[in-house]
Parts: sequence; C-alpha cells; structure tokens
Amino acid sequence: MADAQSLDPLILDLVEWVAREPRAYPEVIDAWRTSCPRLTVWEDAVERGFVRREGVSLPSTMVLVTEEGRAFLKSHGRLH
Repeated sequence: MADAQSLDPLILDLVEWVAREPRAYPEVIDAWRTSCPRLTVWEDAVERGFVRREGVSLPSTMVLVTEEGRAFLKSHGRLH
C-alpha cells in the first residue's frame, strides 16, 4: 500500500480543488474515489480531517475544506 507521504501530492490536489468552491459529494466521489487499495486519496483526506461532508441526503450533500485542510494547503504553499 502507498504510504501517506507518497499520497500527499494527490491529497493536496483534492483539497485545493474543493477549496476553490464547495463541491457536491457525488461530484467529488466521481472524480476522486478509486477502487485501488493503494490510492486512498478521498479516504485519507477525510481521515486526516482536511475535508468534511455537510448535509445528510444525496444529492444535496456538499464537501467542504476544514480549517485543518486550509492549514495543510498553506503549509505546502497552495493557499495564501
């Protein structure tokens, strides 16, 4: 399985993409979910607290960047 460090660039891309504007959950899953156990970008971003879901029913559930996600972006020069 890929280690956390090797996924960081992809996680950064995901968090940056969501930071541009809140995204609908189905859109995020369609773009970022994978069946490959080595590429757990979406799952890792959620587990690390960088993004969160808001809303309880599809398709109105949105994905937003958390403060931790913004700090992650900033620490990698992706948010000013």
